[in-house]
Amino acid sequence: MKSTLALATLAAAGTAGLAARDLLQKQHSLKRNFPVVANARYLLERIGPELRQYIVTSNDEERPFSRDQRAWVYASSKMENNYVGFGTDNDVERVEGYPIFKHRTFSDVSASTHTHHGEETPLPCAKVLGGPRGRRHAFRPESVVNISSMSFGSLSANAVHALNEGARLAGCLQLTGEGSLSPHHRHGGDLVFQIGTAYFGCRDEEGRFDLDKLTEVVASAPVRAIEIKLSQGAKPGLGGMLPAAKISPEIAQTRGIPEGVDCASPSRHTAFDDIDSMLDFVELLAERTGLPVGIKSAVGDMGFWEELAEAMADGTRGVDFIAIDGGEGGTGAAPLVFSDAVALPFRLAFARVYAVFARAGLSDRVVWVGSGKLGLPENALVAFALGVDMVHVAREAMLAVGCIQAQKCHTDHCPTGVATQNQWLARGLDPTLKAHRVNNYIRTLRRDLLKVSEACGVWHPGLLSVDDVELLLGNRKATPLAEVYDYEPGWGLLGDEDAAAITQIMSRTAPSGDDEEPPTD
Repeated sequence: MKSTLALATLAAAGTAGLAARDLLQKQHSLKRNFPVVANARYLLERIGPELRQYIVTSNDEERPFSRDQRAWVYASSKMENNYVGFGTDNDVERVEGYPIFKHRTFSDVSASTHTHHGEETPLPCAKVLGGPRGRRHAFRPESVVNISSMSFGSLSANAVHALNEGARLAGCLQLTGEGSLSPHHRHGGDLVFQIGTAYFGCRDEEGRFDLDKLTEVVASAPVRAIEIKLSQGAKPGLGGMLPAAKISPEIAQTRGIPEGVDCASPSRHTAFDDIDSMLDFVELLAERTGLPVGIKSAVGDMGFWEELAEAMADGTRGVDFIAIDGGEGGTGAAPLVFSDAVALPFRLAFARVYAVFARAGLSDRVVWVGSGKLGLPENALVAFALGVDMVHVAREAMLAVGCIQAQKCHTDHCPTGVATQNQWLARGLDPTLKAHRVNNYIRTLRRDLLKVSEACGVWHPGLLSVDDVELLLGNRKATPLAEVYDYEPGWGLLGDEDAAAITQIMSRTAPSGDDEEPPTD
């Protein structure tokens, strides 16, 4: 009897000690929010490969991000070994559309074998944002990888804080999302202010666009550019509703909306209603702020893009950048049919829009941005070959912050405190620690982009071309990227001036000396 009581007492003490440790530690937000029981997840994750091999799914079956993809992001963000052994477990013999990058045997550019080579190498955009239009505050973005639009309100305060501080550490841009510029965006990272259809942060009491308020908010923080959101890949042409219950005093103040009242975001803008008035709006914002101004859009009807290229042809007005968001992109909440079946996937969408501007001779005047699962090296590299100048990543950055792909973003019950306004859940996410993980992930992604570019014989991913990539049809055929997307000779390539400038920049930063692995402690 005494021994049973002693064992029970010991078990209770051990459980209490484990709970105390979980509550006090900051490495794992899941354990802070769900002490003791959360340890079961990490145990199952540890033995997961063995279980999956015989019982559940393969490493590449899960969606939207496979286990292999998530594991790569997690390892990269923690500066752990993200290499693989034994060879690929992708089904390259049967899968259709698998990208293969064509390395060069001889080249003046050589890839280093240092494990961490490239993480400290600057990887700036090959184009000057706002340069062709002569914007007063035109600049060359320091990073080809930036953090895409995710609003405070959709994400927790701690998550936004971590992303902004991570952007500062990585030297990249963070887009505010249409929820405006919150106090949590003010931790040193450079910003792109996004204007959505509800004009949060730059609206009057009636919900109409207010230029003075926009000017005031962008002047109050390190805002480097303005993005007008026309539509989002996961829910194009769809408005939104922020229920009154989710509108905290801080969200209300940030967005410029009243508390206690449902807030509707219309599906389309009211400050302009056609191409002509949209370009007038772009020039108005650029003239008042001096900042580069661009648009973000999913792709459906091509008439819009043809009219836009025609309106920009004379050079008197134009957008400084175009961000194409693929239909496979993410969202906090959307009807299933919109996420599944509205808007073209990224590669098709981008290739069609780029072709319109290339035929008009306008592709060099625009900085091209891609988003929609482009935070993975192979996807990003195909995008660069198609003509993208920068990629904006969202869900992959969320994974670096601690997201476990629970897919509860729309419920306000995100277990890791990333996509929730629940204070108890959000407290589990330590923003300072997670900021370093964001930084590590972005630097590692840039490193891999650089290493593959060097293997293909070019100094920068922006110098890749459609001739450097083929898509497999199992082991029966490989089709050049240009043929798949009907690219004409010269499409997707940088102009001579931009190519020479980025080659000079990258060749100056190339490491010298031998290729031995540096010693470690």
